[in-house]
Amino acid sequence: MKSFENKVAAITGAGSGIGRALAYGLARQGCHLALSDVNAEGLAETAAQARKLGVQVTDTLVNVADRDAVHAWADQVVLDHGRVNLIFNNAGVAHAGTVEGSDYAEYEWIMNINFWGVMHGTKAFLPHIKATGDGHVVNVSSVFGLFSQPGMSAYNATKFAVRGFTEALRQELDIEGNGVSASCVHPGGIKTNIAKTARMNDSLARVVGQEADQARKQFNDQLLRTTPDKAASVILRGVLKDNRRILIGADAWALDGMQRLMPTFYQRLVTTSMRLAARFAPKPRREREAQNLAD
Repeated sequence: MKSFENKVAAITGAGSGIGRALAYGLARQGCHLALSDVNAEGLAETAAQARKLGVQVTDTLVNVADRDAVHAWADQVVLDHGRVNLIFNNAGVAHAGTVEGSDYAEYEWIMNINFWGVMHGTKAFLPHIKATGDGHVVNVSSVFGLFSQPGMSAYNATKFAVRGFTEALRQELDIEGNGVSASCVHPGGIKTNIAKTARMNDSLARVVGQEADQARKQFNDQLLRTTPDKAASVILRGVLKDNRRILIGADAWALDGMQRLMPTFYQRLVTTSMRLAARFAPKPRREREAQNLAD
């Protein structure tokens, strides 16, 4: 794909963050849009602003965890637009907690959205995209699809799965040589609502020495550096270059480099640094209250 002009792109999670920025970036380049999200208000806002840029825009409430809904949406996109050239499987959520402290329902919740949502979007749209002979599948993983982190096993599991799934798909498409390609996106810290809406349980305190609300605030304030607009720009440039892997942010490049240089030893560095951080961090509120009672 050499240009987005007069193409049709479907985007999940288009109601905010990277999805919204992708919609605006594509519309500015003359690409028509089929947008989806579970947030009706955010989706309507993105669609309204994108229409002002002079392209055809449709918007549909879709839960990517619902296979039938995603397939129905893909068919409707083709009916509405006549074709579809790109799918951006961008919708995602986050969860933090230890393996022992997280229950099965929490793993199932995040897997249904982050991994199965990507699979549903890929399989629903791929036949339609192949029919154009000029298209791209863009699946959003994370830097945590390259680099594991204590307390993030659920999120790591989904994002590593997206990476493996997309890399296998890319190889299959390369072999077929049908004009369709695939890229896996690995953002670092992006200034979106994902930290604020993340599900965290108190088992996280045993790893990072902070309660869920403290950890969420620190993550949001200190680690989310790259703007959604910058992320979208890097993604779209990567698609036009047909990059297999698209890294976003200096943090993503640094962690990718660390994992390549120290594929197993990086884990020791992480655990050592987190032990030190937990030792010197203020005690969680519950521990302080218990200590005060004991005194």
